[in-house]
Amino acid sequence: MPKLIVAVVLNIETCHDVVRLWEQAGVSGATILDSIGMRHLLQRAQRDDLPLMPSLRSLLESEEYNHRTILSVVPDDLDLDDLLQRTEALVGNFDEDNTGFLFVVPVLRARGLGRKPNAANQ
Repeated sequence: MPKLIVAVVLNIETCHDVVRLWEQAGVSGATILDSIGMRHLLQRAQRDDLPLMPSLRSLLESEEYNHRTILSVVPDDLDLDDLLQRTEALVGNFDEDNTGFLFVVPVLRARGLGRKPNAANQ
């Protein structure tokens, strides 16, 4: 069964290294999203230099996002344990503060996983 890997990386400089590492481990594609954690968002909302009712958009646009979320659906035959160990070796122990978090969930159905990029899409 395919699996969805979601890694939230707090150090944005590490994000590209994680993607390269995943590619070397056999991950054929990933999506990277700018993201912000709830705790950080709430801390921003408590600042006294913001309007009384700031919009979420104004909060997010006022400063740079502080993490990256990497998503990838991988086939069942990918060595997931190796990928997770190598990711933690690069990012740090996810159980420690200020590293991020990672989780894996089964995917009941997936389409397009075996698709190879062609010259027109590169």
